[in-house]
Amino acid sequence: MSRDSTRKVLTVAFLVCLVCSIFVSVAAIGLKDRQEQNQEEEKRRNILQIARLYDPARSVDEQFKKVSSRSVDLASGQFTAASDAGSLYAIPPAKDFAGIKVRPRSMEVYLVEEEGSLQQIILPVYGKGLWSTMYGFIALAPDLTTVSGFGFYQHGETPGLGGEIDNRNWLARWPGKRVYNEQGEVKLRVLKGPVDATHVEAAYQVDGLSGATLTARGVSNLLAYWLGENGYQPFLAGLRQGGGVRP
Repeated sequence: MSRDSTRKVLTVAFLVCLVCSIFVSVAAIGLKDRQEQNQEEEKRRNILQIARLYDPARSVDEQFKKVSSRSVDLASGQFTAASDAGSLYAIPPAKDFAGIKVRPRSMEVYLVEEEGSLQQIILPVYGKGLWSTMYGFIALAPDLTTVSGFGFYQHGETPGLGGEIDNRNWLARWPGKRVYNEQGEVKLRVLKGPVDATHVEAAYQVDGLSGATLTARGVSNLLAYWLGENGYQPFLAGLRQGGGVRP
């Protein structure tokens, strides 16, 4: 075969690709466990940060000992022993405020307890922003209506605009805000502009993000869904009535 023939060039290229593919596949399989461990550690770190419990000087595993996870059936609002996260519920369009179309029938929530007393509960939330699905957590105080922390760990919003949902100064405005009014309605939302501290509903309002109206609206919408009657509201209402964490 001629050294410069098309056939030889293609054969060499094929062999190089084949060898590289084998190396990549072996590396991916060999590192799979490590990747899963890193993803789980990152998830735990995010939970601790949003709950304002994270200490960079201590290991994540050590700090996470005070956090327990439980699976919640969203339809009944009860803890469930069997995870049903793989089973999906189709959300009626009129109720799909978060724009996600379907959700798991059960969700994993995280409890921070001390001596059997609930200190915080951390709830996963997600929904559509302008360009992406935003994934985050909201942490609630023991009254289950006061925000103790909020933030996103994954999104694809525009840097400098919608991406400001990662801004620490903006996230610092969430703790102390309230989710539900006395009638049990979800009132927490992001405004288009700054909050007027003298407004009667200021406790339910968070300053808007300049130039990111649609992303901010997405944040309000995903909170309205996940903290509403089709999300965690039945579960949280049951916890209040029961006076704490049920078995």
